[in-house]
This record gives sequence, C-alpha cells and structure tokens, in this order.
Amino acid sequence: MDELLFPLFVKLSGRDVLVVGGGAMASVRARQLAAAGARITVVAPEIREEVARLAVVARRRAFEPSDLDGAWLAVAAATPEVNRTVAAEAEARRILVNAVDDPAHATAYTAGVVRRGGATVAVSTGGKAPALAGLLREALEAVLPDDASTWVEVAERARAEWRREGVPMATRRPLLLERLGALYADGRGAAPSSPPAPGGFVSLVGAGPGDPGLLTRLGAERLAQADVVLYDALVDPAALRLAPRAHCFHVGKRAGRPSVSQRAIERLLVRAARRGQRVVRLKCGDPFVLGRGGEEVRALADAGVPFEVIPGVTSAIAAPALAGIPVTHRGLAAGFAVVSGHAEGTYGPLLDAIAPATLTVVVLMGVGARAGIAARLLARGWAPDTPAAIVLGASRGEAFTWTGPLAGLATAPLPEERAHLPGTLVVGAVAALAAARERPRAAAGDDR
Repeated sequence: MDELLFPLFVKLSGRDVLVVGGGAMASVRARQLAAAGARITVVAPEIREEVARLAVVARRRAFEPSDLDGAWLAVAAATPEVNRTVAAEAEARRILVNAVDDPAHATAYTAGVVRRGGATVAVSTGGKAPALAGLLREALEAVLPDDASTWVEVAERARAEWRREGVPMATRRPLLLERLGALYADGRGAAPSSPPAPGGFVSLVGAGPGDPGLLTRLGAERLAQADVVLYDALVDPAALRLAPRAHCFHVGKRAGRPSVSQRAIERLLVRAARRGQRVVRLKCGDPFVLGRGGEEVRALADAGVPFEVIPGVTSAIAAPALAGIPVTHRGLAAGFAVVSGHAEGTYGPLLDAIAPATLTVVVLMGVGARAGIAARLLARGWAPDTPAAIVLGASRGEAFTWTGPLAGLATAPLPEERAHLPGTLVVGAVAALAAARERPRAAAGDDR
C-alpha cells in the first residue's frame, strides 16, 4: 500500500538548500529554488553555467556527507548511485530529500504549481508520474480565475473581521462564498474588461447525436484546431480524439449529479479566449436546441469575445431517424413538437397545449420522467394505444429501441446496462414505423 503524503508549503527564503548535481535537472530545481529565495549550494564534478549563476556556493567536486551540514533541504539531481548516497546521509541527519526523477530515493516531492496572485495550488503524484502532474496543473490553470488575487484579498479582510467578531470557524466558509459571489453580482462574472488576445476565438459546435461521423465537416475542423475543448456529459469520447492538440474539460450536466454551473462555463469560455486560445464548446445535438447555447452566445457577446455557431444534427430528429422513425410522415403527422423532459413545470403546459394526435411529440432528456409524461398525455385525451417509442444511444453500437402503446410507456422494460445512454421519447402514429435495429448498415463508400 502506498504511503500517504502530507502536503505542505514551506518558506525557503534565506534558508540553505543543497543541490547535488549540475546538469539539466539540477538547473530546473535551481531556478525553482532561486524563485523561492533559497540560498543554494551546488555540488557536482561538472556544473552548468546557468546552475552556477543561481548558486551562492558552487563546489565542482563529488558529493561529501559534510555538504549537508546546515541544510534545510537537499535536492539529489545526480545519478541513482549518488542520489542513494545523498538520501542515506540526509536520512541520518533528518533532512528531507527531493530526488529528481528518482522517487525511490526521495522523502520530499515537488508538485505541478499554479499561482494566481496570493493563491498557490499544487498537485503531486508522489514522483510516480510527473507528466500527469503537469497535465493536471495545466487543467487547474485553465479553470482558476485570473482574478484569484482579488479572492485572496477579500478572504484576508473577511478573516480579520470575523476574528474580531468571534465568528465561529464552521460558519465562515459559507459566509466567504457569499462575499465572493458578490463579486459576480451581474451574473456574468468579474472577468477583466481587457479585450481578447489576438487569436482568441470561441466556436460553439453541435456534436450531433453521438457518433463522431455525424459531426459536420466544419465542426471537425474546429476541433482539430482547438487549444481548449469544453464538452458535455453525453459527448462520445471518440469525438475528443478529433482534438489532438487540445486540453479537454468535462463541463456537462447529468440529472442528480454535481456539475459545473452555467455561469462558470461562460466564464471559462471568456477567460480562455482572452488568453488568446481557440476554444470549442462541444455541445450534444445542436447548440441551440435545448442546449443553452443562446446563453453562452450572449455571455460571449457581452464580453466582446469573437465567436461562431456551428450547427449540429439535433437528437430530436436524428435519434428517431436512426431508429427508423420519421418525425413527419404523409397521412400520419405533418409536424412535430420538441420538449425537454427535465422539469414538469416546463413540459407540462406545453404538452397540455397540444391537441391529441395532431403532432408527433419528441421529448429529450425525458426517459426518467416518462411515467409523468405518459400520464399527462393520457389525461389530455391521447388514446392509450397511441404508438410510442423509447430510443437509447441512437447512434451507438449498443443502441436500443422500445416500441409499444402510450399506456405502456411508463413501465417499458429497459436494459439496465444501457441506462446510462442518452434517451429520446417519441409519441405519435409515426412511432409505429420504427424499423428493425438489426438492419445491416452499408459499408463506407457503398452507394445507397
């Protein structure tokens, strides 16, 4: 079992630190230590000039145990054999050792660090995967606000005030959240008013119903050019492989699960563009069909950030189509209505306004609410034997379709192993036209 590391920030300004080694890895640590104000002693037979310039003392010889005398910390950036010796001698003196790229001989580990004003965030893998720590650091850097220094100032003033007033520690965190929230009272965030950096641009891209092959060509091109991708919960992971250069961040929402707020997503888009990055906001289906794309466009416009909207194939049409259900059909339905099944207060009045059997009803995000939706339609006068369908994961290999009467929609058996797939409800005569899901698909390049 791995030993649990104790995270700790230390003050090294004016304190002696020994660096054993004079090559590239020693240079990295020496720069970091110099930035922290440490008094650096370097010991190695050969020492690079840039390392020597950062050191108070440079000893061009082999390591000797007495070099550790007076040191607060040691850095072993030499060969494994030398690092082993340094570690053993330091252990005897109760001095912590950071062995660069040699975790077996280390008792202290550096971290990927993000600094924003007076806030410092660090992440470590205990020396096991420095590259991963670097990627996590970049992810944190993209998420943390540029105005975090303001957060620190607000928190510092509040702390002094609460200490004077004797405010209990347990109540301070929610109070601090209120004060930080007040910085964003306009609902758009307190992002700086500086214009976007050259090249900063946001593309709202519709990902379609799931299969990356159903993305538009322009959408795929924008993914290939992207520096940052913010993607929804139901986006197929294969679509992210179209963005090989980008840092991809999941910002999607699923019912009943913690998620990134809409206002936070908007701030991330603005912030990344203002750093000169090309950003793709990858949204399921079409950005403007129950996707809150309009809110994001407004936030970008208010912030003066250039953007574009690349439509996608909405699941409201694509999911039924992939199950062989046309949403309109001569003699059966001349139109269709699309509603969200997320909240009864929203979909209820809309369903009540549709006369029975006059339109095809398509419900997105409504599988979990299908009992209430069916009951509402039946109470409105829809016939119990009205054809209905549930389509899960329409564009995926594990797609599933149930068809039956409206009266059976609430209790329709769905495979548990596919419950995580995005679902679409279809109610109306056209649902009876559902084609068999086992039909063969034409191979790429075949004429159809």
